[in-house]
Amino acid sequence: MTAPETAGEHSFAADLLFTDGLPEMDDEVGYRGAVAARAAGITYRQLDYWARTELVEPTVRGASGSGSQRMYGFRDILVLKLVKRLLDTGISLQQIRTAVEQLRAAGIRDLAGTTLMSDGASVYLCTSNDEVIDLVSRGQGVFGIAVGKVLREVESTLVDFDAQTLEALDELAARRAVRSA
Repeated sequence: MTAPETAGEHSFAADLLFTDGLPEMDDEVGYRGAVAARAAGITYRQLDYWARTELVEPTVRGASGSGSQRMYGFRDILVLKLVKRLLDTGISLQQIRTAVEQLRAAGIRDLAGTTLMSDGASVYLCTSNDEVIDLVSRGQGVFGIAVGKVLREVESTLVDFDAQTLEALDELAARRAVRSA
């Protein structure tokens, strides 16, 4: 398999992962790496590593050479935050990579109603309350991550960042107005 085929398959799979259950976002709107890392609660170094190892690649614009800026979409930041949550619970990066690939392959339609469950070794995708109950009743589920809650956290964080940016721009405009008067 050549690199272009892999990249094409990867972007197609990412489209399947994030379709419904998320806010409508313009695919042309992106966030720089520093903003994406801050919103996901990770370091820029982690963000860079995950992009280089193709765990979570930016879908708005990838790095295309020295000095180019990666641009991450809302859905990318959601995945970054989910990966961070899974890492915080002690799941290995290898197991997380498998879980992300399974999510993409499953083509989940409503991520807001999805729960990621884990027994500490494997990650399970539950799309209904019955699946969660079944997993817990078998003694396999140790913890769960409600994707909808993480989604709302990412939305809130990005809205706060946008408000802070607007306030900074307004302050700058006010200073310029005072100088020119």
